[in-house]
Amino acid sequence: MIEEKRRAHVIISGRVQGVFFRASTRDEARRLGINGWVRNLPNGDVEALFEGDKTAVAQMLLWCHKGPPYAVVHTVDVAYEPFIGDQQGFRVVY
Repeated sequence: MIEEKRRAHVIISGRVQGVFFRASTRDEARRLGINGWVRNLPNGDVEALFEGDKTAVAQMLLWCHKGPPYAVVHTVDVAYEPFIGDQQGFRVVY
């Protein structure tokens, strides 16, 4: 059975900068086989785009609610978008 694909654009707010959130997100996404990117926003939030199997993206979103050990996540806003498949690998964007 072919797994359904999903694309999710995410904004994570809370204490999510200066706590290795981007690097940890990259590592978790790569572990799950998700493509996309993650970056810090000027307002202190973190933004990410995840593309991959529906199950893997769901696991990634669950992880975002906790994040790395020193993060304090307040909200995770998710906007599902049509799957495009234009992302190769997972990277931190500066």
